[in-house]
Amino acid sequence: MRVLYLYCHPTGDSFHAGIKTEALASLRDAGHEVDFCDLYAEGFEPILTAEMRRTYHDTTVNQRGLEDHIQRLQRTEALVVQFPTWCFGMPAMLKGYLDRMILPGVAFDLSNPADVKPMLGHIKTIHGIVTYGRPRWVALYMGDPPRKAITRYLPWFTGPWLTGPWFAGPWFAGRRAKVRYHALYHMNIATMAQRSDFIARVRNAMSKL
Repeated sequence: MRVLYLYCHPTGDSFHAGIKTEALASLRDAGHEVDFCDLYAEGFEPILTAEMRRTYHDTTVNQRGLEDHIQRLQRTEALVVQFPTWCFGMPAMLKGYLDRMILPGVAFDLSNPADVKPMLGHIKTIHGIVTYGRPRWVALYMGDPPRKAITRYLPWFTGPWLTGPWFAGPWFAGRRAKVRYHALYHMNIATMAQRSDFIARVRNAMSKL
């Protein structure tokens, strides 16, 4: 399976770097074709400028400067997104990636604004690998935006929930990607055993992708 591994963490000696190393090894051991995208290392420009916003809806020009990243997104069959939770959200770098990449003509068809259609149906599975500094109840109190972004927002672009003979037609063609969310809450006080267990769970999930 072709896997786009979207990684967002600025330091190379972090716990996230350790998770990433083990997850990538597990994916490759399982025989997957992995496209590793380190947003910081690749110097992705996350800022949506005024000019980019003006041309956002123009599918003849809105992909300029993003051609390589768009090609990588369009060819993947599985999407893995790894990031820490900061201020109860994803890092600005990753949010900027989504701001720029979730485009008309790329992620969704906006030719009829009254009937918007997803365009990432080739993605069959989405995995989120996320850490939190606070306990889960605090994240839930805040609405847990990272979990919703991975489990609700991104899957919409891969297809509809409902399939079968009652839902024939272009809108219901295909089916939405399967989603798995791997979260380590309250990492600030997590023991080495808890961190090791989380890495093992991630490795196991990647081996079964």
